[in-house]
Amino acid sequence: MNKYELAVVVSAKVEEEEKAAVIDRCKALIERFGGVITEVDDWGKRKLAYEVQHMKEAYYCFIRFDAESTVPAEIESRVRIMDNVIRYLCVRQDEA
Repeated sequence: MNKYELAVVVSAKVEEEEKAAVIDRCKALIERFGGVITEVDDWGKRKLAYEVQHMKEAYYCFIRFDAESTVPAEIESRVRIMDNVIRYLCVRQDEA
């Protein structure tokens, strides 16, 4: 099993309950494909480096998990079509 980190940027135009629902769906996807969540780091609302879809702020959330090598592709294909997710990135963390 490899260590991964999923970064999700959620639209700032949504309510707190909707943002929590998006993060819960991401966590459910990880668990559905056999991943084990180790940490969830919610940064809250932050300023974007550049304007995305006419927004200057968004909610940032980082989910660290352990999973097999096929899991990130499955997760990305489903996060890509989620409503209110404006950016996402799943990366493998190196063993240091």
